[in-house]
Amino acid sequence: MVAIARRLILAAPAALVLTAFAPAAAAQTPFTFAALIEDARARAAAPYAPTPVPAPAVLDRIDYDAHWRIRYRPEATVMAGNVPLRFFHLGTYFRQPVAIHTLADGIATPVAYDPAMWDIPEGSPARDLPADAGFAGFRVMRPGPAPDWLSFLGASYFRADGPLAQYGLSARGLALDTGLSAPEEFPRFTAFWIGEGPGGGAGDVTVHASLDSESVAGAYRFDIVHTEGQGQVMEVEAHLFFRRTPERVGIAPLTSMFWYAESNRFAAMDWRPEVHDTDGLMMLTGAGEAIWRPLNNPPRVVTSSFADTNPRGFGLMKRDRSFANYQDDGVFYEKRPSVWIEPLGDWGAGAVHLVEIPTDDEVFDNIVAFWTPATPPRPGDHLTFRYRMHWGLDAPTEPLAVARTVNTFIGHGGRPGQRPRPEDTVKVVIDFEGGQIAGFGQGMGVEPVITAPAGVEIVNPYALPVRGTARWRLVFDLKAPPGTGTADLRAYLARDGRALTETWLGQIHPDQIRALRR
Repeated sequence: MVAIARRLILAAPAALVLTAFAPAAAAQTPFTFAALIEDARARAAAPYAPTPVPAPAVLDRIDYDAHWRIRYRPEATVMAGNVPLRFFHLGTYFRQPVAIHTLADGIATPVAYDPAMWDIPEGSPARDLPADAGFAGFRVMRPGPAPDWLSFLGASYFRADGPLAQYGLSARGLALDTGLSAPEEFPRFTAFWIGEGPGGGAGDVTVHASLDSESVAGAYRFDIVHTEGQGQVMEVEAHLFFRRTPERVGIAPLTSMFWYAESNRFAAMDWRPEVHDTDGLMMLTGAGEAIWRPLNNPPRVVTSSFADTNPRGFGLMKRDRSFANYQDDGVFYEKRPSVWIEPLGDWGAGAVHLVEIPTDDEVFDNIVAFWTPATPPRPGDHLTFRYRMHWGLDAPTEPLAVARTVNTFIGHGGRPGQRPRPEDTVKVVIDFEGGQIAGFGQGMGVEPVITAPAGVEIVNPYALPVRGTARWRLVFDLKAPPGTGTADLRAYLARDGRALTETWLGQIHPDQIRALRR
């Protein structure tokens, strides 16, 4: 499995005035979500029929540079009620068109592709496409000259820009066979129906989508509330009808990028201190345990599974929001949103999966997280999942009684200043903040609780408050003999047998660290 190339998002030129484009007259038809669900059921009972690619040889020539030069005309903005829409052009990386409809009062109106919607330079291969080529996807704009805040583009990918108006990680409608040795299957949204949100407020939108692939046909509804400065909340209802049984089904998948941070700074030769969209997987289990799993850039593809029943939530989070830790004033990694998945209804038994893929650059999405049901679907099965997605700064949970992980540092083991440094030892330092932990001082019974796999030794563990802050620090050395590729660790701080912090689930790769520090 290889990392997924980050999707190309073209920046439309600013518009002085947002005006509505009048598309060619098209047949209007009644639309309901119930009918879309029944359509998915019927499609699943028939063989998969992929969407034809128009003029493949022409699309081969619309590479990154040619695609970037195709600019959407602001005056071609299409209004779906009070929802301003602009569209993405087809190209080498987005070859299969999607059908797009506006939706109002239960009536769907197709939006016809028109080359006049774009400013296409002279000599561009896009001028050779047929007149009915179609769209690659769409985005929802802010009023006036402001940029977009929501986009659907490529396979079943979509994303929102969060409270700080900075795109980062992406979500997908569905992930199939992700992180396996067999090729991954990418279901795609083939058609959209877009209208005003259920409340009808400015900034709210409802998106219906039809999904299809070799294994599954689906119907989706996204009720999305956008609040400027606060981010987006999406209520998702997904109906999945299976043609065959995938090896792994990923519900509510999130896709992100993690190159390096303070935990693996030694892995990158780059001038910036850190480069990542998100820095950890947060989970709140059905039993109420708060878990933090810092992200890795491992030496090989690694899949971690966290079994649970009716999880309260999980998400890829951005906890480090200091510009000083990124120093990038072009892409602003500190502004990128976190996404929290809040299951609605009974999800039953299953596991949160985290897939980490090696990368040596920031241009690849190498992190995937999703929920997998314990029982694989069989051909003919109909699965329904409802969940709420929060695109914000943090998880919208009730204030946790336990402290959160705020830093994970990894470096040379042994005592600083003493030589020689032990070859088989790695130092791990974890900082916690919040909850009740700031109320305790040294000598008040705060103790580290650490577990490690057989053959890996925990040396000299201790905990202490960090002077001048409200944080506590857990420190230990990890002694791992050569050949220890991966060590899964579990650590937290406790007092009188009661956890004071969330559970830190670290995965250390000693052999990778040894190789990199030579």
